[in-house]
This record gives sequence, C-alpha cells and structure tokens, in this order.
Amino acid sequence: MKTTTRLRQLLAGREIVIAPGAYDAITARLIEHAGFPVVYMTGAGTAASLGYPDFGLVTMTEMVANVATLARSVHIPIIADADTGYGNELNVTRTVREYESRGVAGIHIEDQVAPKRCGHLDGKEIIPADEYVAKIRAAVAARRDQDFLIIARTDARAVAGLDEAIARANAAIDAGADMAFVEAVQTMEELQAVPVRVKGHCLLNVVRGGKTPDVDFGAAQSMGYRLAILPSLLIVATTEACTSVLRKVKETNAPPSSAGRMPVAERFRRMGSDEWTALATKFRDAAAPKAAE
Repeated sequence: MKTTTRLRQLLAGREIVIAPGAYDAITARLIEHAGFPVVYMTGAGTAASLGYPDFGLVTMTEMVANVATLARSVHIPIIADADTGYGNELNVTRTVREYESRGVAGIHIEDQVAPKRCGHLDGKEIIPADEYVAKIRAAVAARRDQDFLIIARTDARAVAGLDEAIARANAAIDAGADMAFVEAVQTMEELQAVPVRVKGHCLLNVVRGGKTPDVDFGAAQSMGYRLAILPSLLIVATTEACTSVLRKVKETNAPPSSAGRMPVAERFRRMGSDEWTALATKFRDAAAPKAAE
C-alpha cells in the first residue's frame, strides 16, 4: 500500500494519529521502532541538524534532501514541514512535486512572510490572505497522487488574532486543503475552539515550552483533533541527554559506565542490521551449486 493511502486510512480512523518529530534517519527509525504509525519531519529539527536556528535559513533543496533520507529509512508514512512553500505559486508547485517524488505522504505550507521563523517565537509576519489561499490552490493542483496530504498552516493567531486564523484556515479548506493547522493558539479555550470553528480536519502542534497549553492526546481527540505532531520531542531529548553526558565526562574525566546500557548489537539492530546481515549471505547461498543426487 502507498504511504499516502495508509496515511489517509489512519486519519479516517477513530483515534487521533500521533506523529513524533524526526530530524535524521536515526530519530525516524527510533519512531518507527517504538510503534508510532507516522513520522513527522520537523523543519526546526532539520535546521538544527544543519547548525541553524529555525529562522527560515534552510532551503527547499536541503529540506527535500533530508526528507528523502527519512523516507528511505522507514516504512511508515512521513508528513513533512514545507515552510512557506519557498516562494510564490510557481515555487509551491515545484515544492509539492519535489516532496511527493521523494515518497513523502504529506506536507504543510504556511502563510508567514519569508524568511519565516518558528511558530512559537515572537516577531512573525504573515502574507495577505489571498496570496496564501493562492498558494494552497497551487499546492492542491500540483500533486500527482490525490492521496498526497496538503495541510494548510496559518500563523495568523499571533499577528491578527484567532478570528483571522480561523478565517484563513477555512479559506484554505475551501481551496482544497485536506487539513488545517492553526499554529500557536494560546489558551485552552482557543485550543478547544479551533476544531469546532474550522470546517475540516485539524492538526495540533505539541511544542515543549511553546505558546500552546499542554494537553494530553485523549483530550485533544475529544476536542476533535485528528493529528498531533511533536516536532520538538526528540530534538529536546537529544539535546538534554547529550548536554548531560558531555558535562559528566568533562567533570569526571572518564567515560560513562557500560553497565545497564544498550548493547552495541542492539543499537545496530535498530538501524536495520538484521536485514543487512541476511542480505550478506542471501545471494551467495542462492548461487551455491546443488549437491549431486
């Protein structure tokens, strides 16, 4: 089954779909190994993996290259950040085609002015609503696989208020978007209002330390959200774990104890070593001469 079709099936189910954020092949494989049904490629995490803050410094080519690595590393659907679409309707058209050709199941495109910034930072700017809707129309028209998911993200809440954000989300749905992503709502009341007022499926962005109140997935499902992404989950965990272990090595002048740690073989297994080990002998065994009868 195509990953695009699988994603559609998941979103049509009864339970909210949870997609932790990956920024490289290691984190994507760990998400799949943990049993999650979808990987989300985080733009902020991708930028961090290249040594940049989430200030719109990463190009479409770099984002597509990263998602191609993720897509060949896992078997589950991938939803990817496509920022602003990297320009006007022509750029959006190419963006959709590039992501789709890499095996991605869906993307989201936002209405920030380029260069954009993290949706949970201050100082955002947005483009006029008619320009945003035109981009969504272009994205919908550009896909070759009708199951490829187009998610319309709006950052208008921080700039023009919730009413404008809802209006933009509904205009994007009317233009053919499959799902709305109202970014950085700021109160529990707003969180509850979005799925009620938006005339289509809604995505919830769960950012540690962000502007949106913390909510568990059961409550989010009850509110009407169909998809929850966790872009910062693993990048924060990795940063904190690496900072801690490096500090400990620096302070103790000794490597960490191996006791209780994941064995080397298990680390490789999570990166697909069993599959590659089987391939190492498969073709030689097949070519071996049969014993004389």
